[in-house]
Amino acid sequence: GHLRELDGASERLTLYKGDLMDYESLREAIMGCDGVVHTASPVTDDPEQMVEPAVIGTKNVIVAAAEAKVRRVVFTSSIGAVTMDPNRGPDVVVDESCWSDLEFCKSTKNWYCYGKAVAEKAACAEAKERGVDLVVINPVLVLGPLLQSTINASIIHILKYLTGSAKTYANSVQAYVHVKDVALAHVLVLETPSASGRYLCAESVLHRGDVVEILAKFFPEYNVPTKCSDEVNPRVKPYKFSNQKLKDLGLEFTPVKQCLYETVKSLQEKGHLPVPPPPEDSVRIQG
Repeated sequence: GHLRELDGASERLTLYKGDLMDYESLREAIMGCDGVVHTASPVTDDPEQMVEPAVIGTKNVIVAAAEAKVRRVVFTSSIGAVTMDPNRGPDVVVDESCWSDLEFCKSTKNWYCYGKAVAEKAACAEAKERGVDLVVINPVLVLGPLLQSTINASIIHILKYLTGSAKTYANSVQAYVHVKDVALAHVLVLETPSASGRYLCAESVLHRGDVVEILAKFFPEYNVPTKCSDEVNPRVKPYKFSNQKLKDLGLEFTPVKQCLYETVKSLQEKGHLPVPPPPEDSVRIQG
């Protein structure tokens, strides 16, 4: 429903029922297309539900794109395919040359990151074999206004600090990017002939403590946690990263504070987050 409400959808949007594991459904949707943007992926840490659909589904998209003689395929991978490496030093700048350590992902049972990394490698191999022009976007945690009425995993990450379900914040860091920047990144790499390889799509890396501090300043009416769950170890430092490749294509990233603000306003507007009543004025004007 929310897709049909987009500007121009009545003239320019055709919806097909597809299944990543059903090659014919993908082939039917892709035939006649100039470009394909493959964003679909399971989001789970169940290895059976994550790895096989991610890998086979991605291969099916590449094969169907090759058959349809598509000009370019853009594959939405993840920062999870980039940063999961226990041997990366603190001063190393995370960029498109970095890959997650598959054995580390398996040993820590991080099947989402494992699945995305394996799927990206499979996509690159399949595209090379079939002569498909493939470009990859690696977004970090995506924030911003919701199009759909339901909540996704990325949004829960912020929502829990506002509903009172999280009493503390973790001693960890997270990279963030605005959903509109991610969408524009896909358009830029699809339409820019010189675009190639991977593109890290990130605006900021923040400690969870920074996130709750920003939320508390913007929305003091919510009981945002102020204590870290780990008061023993030193505060984890944000990793360094480069988003220069996307900046070189002309992308101007939305500041993370704006991402957080717009996320919360959207949650309020969609009814996922109650809006507390404004405090009553303590000063009464005498009649």
